[in-house]
Amino acid sequence: MKQWWGGAPRRPSPPRLRSWRSIQKMTNRKILVVDDDPKIVELLRLYLTNDGYRVLVAYDGLEALELARHKRPDLILLDLMLPGMDGLDVCRALQAESDVPIIMLTARTTDEDKLIGLGLGADDYVTKPFNPREVVARVRAVLRRLGKEVGLGPAEIRFADLVVDCRRHEVRVRGQAVDLTPTEFRLLEVLAGEPGRAFTRLELLDRVFGVDFEGFERTVDVHVKNLRKKIEPDTGQPTYVQTVYGVGYKFSHDGGEV
Repeated sequence: MKQWWGGAPRRPSPPRLRSWRSIQKMTNRKILVVDDDPKIVELLRLYLTNDGYRVLVAYDGLEALELARHKRPDLILLDLMLPGMDGLDVCRALQAESDVPIIMLTARTTDEDKLIGLGLGADDYVTKPFNPREVVARVRAVLRRLGKEVGLGPAEIRFADLVVDCRRHEVRVRGQAVDLTPTEFRLLEVLAGEPGRAFTRLELLDRVFGVDFEGFERTVDVHVKNLRKKIEPDTGQPTYVQTVYGVGYKFSHDGGEV
């Protein structure tokens, strides 16, 4: 029997009063919860519903893929250890055909295990046992980060063969569309928005993942590696996303590492 949360489960406290506008906005958000433990699914469903979300549930990988394809959730909470098709394979399949944000739920606590999930394009992870309030907070943080209001920055960023369309959330390299995960797009948007500025990994954690994210600095390296594979002509000598040794990363179109 899986241990999913330390201590006996408690019913969430009554929701605070919200404005009609905020309730309407929140109830348009659909969250798909995927776990083979019915107790975890029910607990998360209860807390997410209490926070104003619509909740879909699945108990195995194939069911999760079917629901994701037909119901188009705004975010997926995905357990890694699933029957039939494990969470990593589900994540690979979803990232190949959509840009839905994914928060992984895992009992594997080593950094390498977490980096594998992040390397597949997951936006965040939560380790078991967890507090359901933390999971809801992570859901809010990811949706808030990916739902930032438009109009605060340039509509389009152009450098050489690279075009970042901030309004449409589209990236083109040499005229060809490039499929980025939401986190990869946000990372590129932050770096390209201030070309030449060297960002530390901690700064990128705050700017890309938000202050609610309690990750580690190697998370940034994984997403940079994935981003480079998609936009760089030569990942060995990056043209755009360059390493500033001893500091972090910067965006440049001059070519070469610093």
